[in-house]
Amino acid sequence: MAPAAHRPPSDAPHLPVLIDAILDQVPASGTWIDGTFGAGGYTRAFLDAGAERVIAIDRDPLAFEMAASWAEAYGDRLVQRQGMFSDMADLAAELLPVDGVVLDLGVSSMQLDQPERGFSFQKDGPLDMRMGRDGPSAADLVNAASEPLLADILFQYGEERASRRIARAIISARPITTTLELASVIEACLPKQKPGQSHPATRSFQAIRIAVNDEFWELIKGLEAAEQVLKPGGHLAVVTFHSLEDRIVKKFIADRAGKSGGGSRYAPAQKDAPASLMAVTRRAIVANDQELKTNPRARSAKLRVAKRTEAAPRAGRDGLGLPKLVGRDLL
Repeated sequence: MAPAAHRPPSDAPHLPVLIDAILDQVPASGTWIDGTFGAGGYTRAFLDAGAERVIAIDRDPLAFEMAASWAEAYGDRLVQRQGMFSDMADLAAELLPVDGVVLDLGVSSMQLDQPERGFSFQKDGPLDMRMGRDGPSAADLVNAASEPLLADILFQYGEERASRRIARAIISARPITTTLELASVIEACLPKQKPGQSHPATRSFQAIRIAVNDEFWELIKGLEAAEQVLKPGGHLAVVTFHSLEDRIVKKFIADRAGKSGGGSRYAPAQKDAPASLMAVTRRAIVANDQELKTNPRARSAKLRVAKRTEAAPRAGRDGLGLPKLVGRDLL
């Protein structure tokens, strides 16, 4: 069993996924950036395990409101910054470079548990899905996007095979303003859910959320930012819940380690540039049976860890497996 210091206090609002695995792979020392603060599970675990300081970043102001009841106990060891983790170099400028960066991607449990945030198809609420509470909402996207664009979003971001059928149904049912309305439209397009299968709306809700929050674009910029802010010997730990996220992280680490084939006609020098990262985990780490029993959210989680070298950051995004829609203005 992993040391108790690897786990957050018992009053933590949720269990951070794969935290024992992370702290088995990296030293909890020096200054860390938690780029996805959420309910604070990773931050608290790192501080309790011996990190000198954690810079906690989140785009959702609710994360810091919820932390008010416990954050003061850590004094100046906890630095809170609202913003996007892709902007970590600016948000933590006076504390750079850092010894580590940890990212827990996707929607947080606290967001899923609030119907008014519109992330869940299990509870009725406004069709929102905005992590930062600004910009176009899921309702804006669902009710304004063209049928081809909706189909592309569902297929490229959710790997939904019935994307065209669902897009047609959404167009016919518009306007759609609540989560259960959208879930009902999607369910009607697909075979009835069998025992043990995920909800029929899972892939579509995931795809729309990713599009609303531009999550893949934020991920690639965040990985590049982590490469910039880490000191030599520093660690990058990323937990993903989506096959496309994991593919991007895997390819990014391989590219920065010089093991992706390197170079292109647009950036031929990249092939010969020194490696800026080294993979620490040969394969993605997944939750063990014990964690799955206590934390079902860990079922689809994958952890990859890399270590920063002395070399300058590498450049380029060729071959990172980015969906074609990434970085586009969808509305």
